[in-house]
Parts: sequence; C-alpha cells; structure tokens
Amino acid sequence: MEKTKKQSFYADLGLIAIAFVWGSGFVASKNALDSMTPMMLMALRFTLAALISGFIFRKHLKNISKETLKAGCVIGFFLFTAFAAQMIGLQYMLAGKQAFLTGTNVIMVPFIYWAVKKHQPDRYNFIAAFIMLLGISLLTIDFSTSFIFQLGDSLTILCAFLFACHIVSVGIFTKDYDPIALTVIQLSFAAVLSLVYVIFSGEFTLNIPVAGLANGIYLGVFCTFLAFLGQTVAQKYTNSTHAAIILSLESVFGSILSIIILGDNFTSIMFIGCFVIFMGILTAETKWSFLKNKQKKSAKISKL
Repeated sequence: MEKTKKQSFYADLGLIAIAFVWGSGFVASKNALDSMTPMMLMALRFTLAALISGFIFRKHLKNISKETLKAGCVIGFFLFTAFAAQMIGLQYMLAGKQAFLTGTNVIMVPFIYWAVKKHQPDRYNFIAAFIMLLGISLLTIDFSTSFIFQLGDSLTILCAFLFACHIVSVGIFTKDYDPIALTVIQLSFAAVLSLVYVIFSGEFTLNIPVAGLANGIYLGVFCTFLAFLGQTVAQKYTNSTHAAIILSLESVFGSILSIIILGDNFTSIMFIGCFVIFMGILTAETKWSFLKNKQKKSAKISKL
C-alpha cells in the first residue's frame, strides 16, 4: 500500500507517543519499586502483557512449530535478563540517568551483529561507539570522588548490552518465523521465568499497594503490550531512519519526566553526558542521512 502524507503524519504521532510511553516507563518502574521487588514487578508486567497478547493473537499460536517455540524462548531469555538487570539497577540510580544509559543499546547492536553474522559495522557505528563511551563517562562517573562506575550504572550497561542481544535475535529470527507468534512467546517466556523466580525466592505476593499495582498495570499494558504493537503498526507507514530518530526521544522523555515527577537532580556534567549519548544514538541510528538528503535537495535547487 502506498504511503500517504496523512498516514506518515499519524505514524509519526504514534511513534512520538510510543517514545513518550517508553520514557514514562522509567518513572513508573521507579515508583513501583517502592512497593515491590524488581522481580515481582517483572512478573506482574510480563504476565499481564503475555495474557493480553496471547488472547488477542491466539490464532497465531495454533500449530506452532518447535523451531518457532525455541526461537521465541531465546528472544524471551534476552528480554527477561535485560529487564532484570534494568529493574535491579534502577534501585541504585536516577530514572532519567538510566533512560539515557539504556538507550546506548542501539549503538551496541551493529557490533553484536558483526560477531554473529560477520557483517562489519560502518564508520558511523565506530564514531557512535566513541561518542557513547564519552557520554557514559560524563553521565556515570563521579569525578568528585572516584573514577569508577556505581552498581546501578554497571547493571544498566549490562541491561543495554542484553537489550542489544535481544534486538539482534529478533532481527535474525523474524526473517524465518511469524513475528506475532514470536512476540507472544517471548512475553510468555519472560513471564514464566519471572513467576518461577518470585515463587521460589519467596518474593511472590498479592499484597501490593494500589499505587504499586497501578504502576505495574501501566507498565504491562501500555509500556509493553501496546507500545510494542504500536511500533510494529506505525513503522509500516514511515521509513526506519525516520522512526529511529523519533524513538530515540525515549531517553529524552525519560529524563525530563524523572526530573518533573521524581525530582531527580541532574548536574551540569550529567546533562552534557545525556546530550553526548543522544548524539551518539542519532549517529548510529540515522548516519545523519536526513542532513545528506537536505544537502542533495539544496544542491539540486541551486542548479535550477
């Protein structure tokens, strides 16, 4: 179907909404952790998302092959471990700071793909990696005390790496298997792992305060199920480079909301670090193609 300007406009609005929702997820997670453990929050979040997606897309689950099931479980494993590192790390750091560190996963993806598929990253990926390291240093290292990462910083960098592995595995497996079935399976697998952990660790509880339950439901319904579904639909009507620019606003929204709602205190150096990381994300995702296109258009106009 031909893309129209109207469809592209609505797709852009949808992607902005998704970036905002994902950014707000850092605030909701921080609030939810006041009333439950990180793993209990994950159990609530993924169980809700799995039940909703499983019910709506139940037709896609008929006659699933063993290969599809295995692929979905591999993707679900990376999803589970990434969120586990993120939720545990969030206990020890600012939500806005974590939003930017998590966003560095898009810079790691090309290098992981290089290791798996032997496809060497281009120069923009190497430049982005250098920018990322500079930004992480400014954002995470406490220069007034010691030149080391804090626990929350280290866990979030691990989280970003695992999210990058998740993205690579999704890209590989969706070429051969039904993406909707894989989505349901990965959410279900993450839910099962979370539930098994909280049950055997003794963390499972139904005695969750209303505020914590509300944040958990918001994460499960909006930040997980609807956001992933919305992204898939919206990207049918816009190009991936344009979508990447908009979705990278997740880290910006996350930081702004954490300052407004949670009262996070960002230093000037941390703000500079956030900006540097954002530039690294744009470099990796867009390769500044939108600037090149403008230059080409200007050159054509000047020739006329």
